[in-house]
Amino acid sequence: MYERGLRRYGTLALFLGPALIGAAVFLIGPILASLALAFARWDLLTPARLAGLANFRQMLGDPEFWAALRHTLTFIAGYVPPVMVLGFLVAVALNSRIPGRGLLRAVYFLPVVTSWVAVGLVWKWLLNPQYGLINNALSHLGVPGPAWLFDPAYALAAVILTSLWKDLGFVMTILLAGLQTIPQEYYEAAAIDGASPAQLQRLITLPLLMPAVFFALTISLINSFQVFDQVYVMTGGGPAGATTVLIERIVKSAFSYSQMGYAAAMSWVLFGLVFATSFLISRLRGRWAA
Repeated sequence: MYERGLRRYGTLALFLGPALIGAAVFLIGPILASLALAFARWDLLTPARLAGLANFRQMLGDPEFWAALRHTLTFIAGYVPPVMVLGFLVAVALNSRIPGRGLLRAVYFLPVVTSWVAVGLVWKWLLNPQYGLINNALSHLGVPGPAWLFDPAYALAAVILTSLWKDLGFVMTILLAGLQTIPQEYYEAAAIDGASPAQLQRLITLPLLMPAVFFALTISLINSFQVFDQVYVMTGGGPAGATTVLIERIVKSAFSYSQMGYAAAMSWVLFGLVFATSFLISRLRGRWAA
């Protein structure tokens, strides 16, 4: 009996050990280290010094931090509602029996698997004020195109537009998968009772699609808080800091200004925002399901 139990636990340790060691070294360790750094000063060259809440007090008086937070929240407000609504409309359209829907699904999903570097470079050319395709099309309509990425008033909107184009297929795919789990018998029975197409969507599609909607909404919000790649490739945070977001502020503080403790403190504030948002959505989902 004792030898059998020893062999069983030995086998478990053999298979789980490498994964647990990897998680401890590459996941739990860095998390605890960043938490400790949030309460310290460290410039990578001299030993870290305990600083208490100094990094958090610095954050409260840092206008660049508040500007980055404001830009991140503006990005979320301009990105999440449109990507959810457009993703839903495209998913409903591609769930119907239209010709070539398989090809259209692939076309809409193609930007999702394309790297942000490639997408950013292409959209920088499209939005170029002198020879870009978008301003060229606007000029034919008699509308003067703005300087887009070079104008602080339009730069963040251009980044949002690019993000919508790239991520629409991701939301569409999640919602399309949810739509395909709804039994067609519900629609047929409601149609026999005289329900209109709008009533079918409101009374059957939306309630049964809510689990997929909440999942897509949660992922979209988390990705929005962590927006960085497209900003770094397209604007680098400019012009004049008009597109600097929280992740970019953290990266610059850590690797450009060698303020590792301050960057760690901002990272934990960002984690708190993501956690609070995810918790709120989970509560809303529970209330909706009840």
